[in-house]
Amino acid sequence: MTTPTGPIGPQAGVSAPAGPALPTRRLDVVADVYVVGAHGGAGESTVAALNPMWWAETGHGWPLVSTSPSPRVLLVARTSASGLRAAQAAATQWAAGAAPPMTLLGLVLVADAPGRFPRALRELVRLVSGGVPRTWMLPWNEPWRLGEEITVRGRRQPAAVLVRDVRLLSQPKPHLDGKEPLE
Repeated sequence: MTTPTGPIGPQAGVSAPAGPALPTRRLDVVADVYVVGAHGGAGESTVAALNPMWWAETGHGWPLVSTSPSPRVLLVARTSASGLRAAQAAATQWAAGAAPPMTLLGLVLVADAPGRFPRALRELVRLVSGGVPRTWMLPWNEPWRLGEEITVRGRRQPAAVLVRDVRLLSQPKPHLDGKEPLE
């Protein structure tokens, strides 16, 4: 799922959300991907732990790092109504150009409960997903909830797909002339 299904950058005509926005956080941590929680309890620590050598959590703020003018970012939210609304506000902030420069890879939605989503939440997921380049869903994981080690198992498991997709998205794209692109 590395092909974008939504916008890949800020868009003209999008207004910044009226409510509180995610702050910018200056970070000294060097990472390949910065994991941003759209709200408290979003699951950014869990997502960052899926690839701890290359991904770093930022807390609940957009990263501002000296090592990259456009850091790669994963936005994370729970699938509760409040979590999805927080993700929508953060995505709108990004789309309006009201967030610092970044490459938003997509949104990771972490299930807030086991089982199937109610219809209202499925519709909200569809709406919010349309405002970001890509969306990944991580299902309820009882062992993680109970404090077991956060690991990626099985190539087809959603966490493994997320890690693989982000790894592919993070690789430099070769130019037709064979030279490495400038980042």
